[in-house]
Parts: sequence; structure tokens; C-alpha cells
Amino acid sequence: MSVSPSASPSPVSTSVSSASSGPTQADLFDFVRRTAADTELIDSLPLDPEGRTWVRLEGPGGSEAWLIGWPPGTGTGWHDHADSVGAFLTASGELKENSLAARLPTDGWRTLELSDGVDRERRLSSGQGRAFGRHHVHEVLNESPERHAISVHAYYPPLPQIRRYSRSGPILRLEQVERPEDWQ
Repeated sequence: MSVSPSASPSPVSTSVSSASSGPTQADLFDFVRRTAADTELIDSLPLDPEGRTWVRLEGPGGSEAWLIGWPPGTGTGWHDHADSVGAFLTASGELKENSLAARLPTDGWRTLELSDGVDRERRLSSGQGRAFGRHHVHEVLNESPERHAISVHAYYPPLPQIRRYSRSGPILRLEQVERPEDWQ
């Protein structure tokens, strides 16, 4: 199955949240931006030289939020956040995000052949971030050989699952589905 590029939505939704719908992408982005500016909080994150570290935060409107430390050379691997919208921002260092500008089927597949032109790359240095919609497939990396990066992330609704993928050239394979109990 080929997946072609879709129109790229605005990086941040400007819709206003209501009590029944929860925070928007814009609300989440505002939260991660304000949280990343809290230098006392950012400096309090314990950093491990070999593995990522994280602290759960209280996000706006019932969202799930995390402060994450990235040692040099670490990354997430390809994944999505299922039905959650999200935002993240680099508070310290630089992160690279590779993403797919394509709408993937949500269920019922194990292997897809991606069309040319779906790959996107962003370098997000301190103070830079982005918001994203449901089923956004990406990987986040700290490519620095010597410097930690720290970032703030928020998702709404709280993550129901994360789908993990492997990638070999144009072939994307669904490898596993994780539920909250797998990472909390």
C-alpha cells in the first residue's frame, strides 16, 4: 500500500478549547512553552549519561505531560501517539524530529510502502517546538555527541497507547502497541 503526502496542517491549532473538549494543540503548545521557560524546573531534572530520564508533570485540562532528558545519541524510534494530539518543545540543547507528512491508516495493517516526498525533518534548538495532531508518526533524536537535551511534552487525551514502528527505506512496519501500564 502506498501512502502519499497529505496537506500539512498548521503546526498549532488556533481553536479555543472548551470544558468538554479538553485542551487544543495551541493550549498544549502554550503549556510546553511556559514550562520550558521555568529554568528551576528544567535544572531539577536528573540526567543519566546513558538513558533517557523523565518526570511526569501536571498538564493543563487533564492532559498528560512529561519533562524528558535526552543523553547524547539517544532517540525514541518511530512511533505515534494514537488518538492524542500533542506538543513538545526543546528546553535545552537541540533535538531533531523526523516525521511523515502522510495520513496513515489507523488500524488493520502491519506493513506500508511510503511514497516519495513524505519525509520531513525539523531541528528544534532551545526554545523551539511544535504541536501535532492525532496519528502523527515521528521519531525524536538527540544527535549531539556530547550534550544532553531536555524537552517538555504534553498530550491530550492522556496517551491511550503508543504504536512503535520500524523503518527500512520506504517500508514502515508496525512492530508493537504499548499501553500506559507498559511505560508508567
